[in-house]
Amino acid sequence: MWVSTTIGEMLSLDYGFGLPKSKRDEAGTVPVLGSNGECGRHREAKVKGPGIVVGRKGSAGLVNWIQNDFWPIDTTYYVTPKIKVELKWVYYLLQNLGLGKYKTSTGVPGLNRNDVYPIEVKLPPITEQRRIVEILDQADALRKQRTEADAKAARILPALFYQMFGDPATNPKGWPIVSLGEVSLKKPQYGANAKAVEYREGMPRYVRITDITDSGQLCNEDKKSLDLNEWEQYKLVETDLLFARSGATVGKTYMYREDDGLCAFAGYLIRFQLDPEKMNPWVVFAYTQTPHYKSWVAAKQRSAAQPNINGQEYAALPLMQPDRETQEQFATRMKSIHDLNQQCLDRSSKLDHLYDVMLHRAFSGELTAKWRETHMKELLKEMENQARSLGLNNNVAVGSS
Repeated sequence: MWVSTTIGEMLSLDYGFGLPKSKRDEAGTVPVLGSNGECGRHREAKVKGPGIVVGRKGSAGLVNWIQNDFWPIDTTYYVTPKIKVELKWVYYLLQNLGLGKYKTSTGVPGLNRNDVYPIEVKLPPITEQRRIVEILDQADALRKQRTEADAKAARILPALFYQMFGDPATNPKGWPIVSLGEVSLKKPQYGANAKAVEYREGMPRYVRITDITDSGQLCNEDKKSLDLNEWEQYKLVETDLLFARSGATVGKTYMYREDDGLCAFAGYLIRFQLDPEKMNPWVVFAYTQTPHYKSWVAAKQRSAAQPNINGQEYAALPLMQPDRETQEQFATRMKSIHDLNQQCLDRSSKLDHLYDVMLHRAFSGELTAKWRETHMKELLKEMENQARSLGLNNNVAVGSS
């Protein structure tokens, strides 16, 4: 038995406060919150914590929780409850609603709070809100631990590269310097310009930029096939290297392995096929995960409206060329690390899916149904109190959804 209400009756989304970087005091301890989360520090807080910040511009609809006093900048909203409510429950509720789907698509993506206020929701009694928070906090803590473990695993790869080959910036071991094009068997090839369709067994998977993680892993969520009859020329073969050529993901890389199944690659990716007699592909792929490579990408990006690095520019990428024996030793160790990283990614995807399922169940009443049965008298009393606070005495929902 939950109370029917709307977001606007339950809370207000208040505008954040302007604070340019030039006016921030980074020596302060107060977190500055933007649409993507913390974006700096300051000495003064504008809102008492804990609190909820919702992206208004840019990453519109993204929901962030902040435990301490904070300063939300003017590209955000911060949440002010209008009734007695468990604030952390509101945070999970807003996550579950997926506010990003309410943002406007014209110009800079933006979230209008007047589009959010009419959203109808069901409000459980405070006691049940707290129980939901307790359960979801535990699930969220597991996700965060998994994320931290994934980040540590991703750092192993570039660390091994520096350990075995040295810093590419200084080349302390004096390896010969060659270009990516010089150690490639063929000229760089651009991917297929085809429509992504529902994934079908027997058809190649369509590898897009969005399928590749920042650490060069292939994400197995939202798999697609490509709508193209003559796709063979884009079929990936073992150790093909793909480079993202434009947009916010420019510089991202992926190395294909047969374990990833039958695949073809999309048009915003560029393929390089290396000569194994000159350079082991594992060495080049590992280099593309290093800070030195990322600095090269940042310097190489054109300053046009959309960042871009073309095939010719990638072909000029300078590489250290260690001796064959050292390359092979590195590749052997690298394969194990890469397999570990892929396992971590798959586990993280499953954990994220379970978390999403729990969110849905929490706000449909399924998550705590048995618990609610054992506390019915207490819940009925709280339900009546909430109805009075909302002026909704005759608007009590029957059932848990």
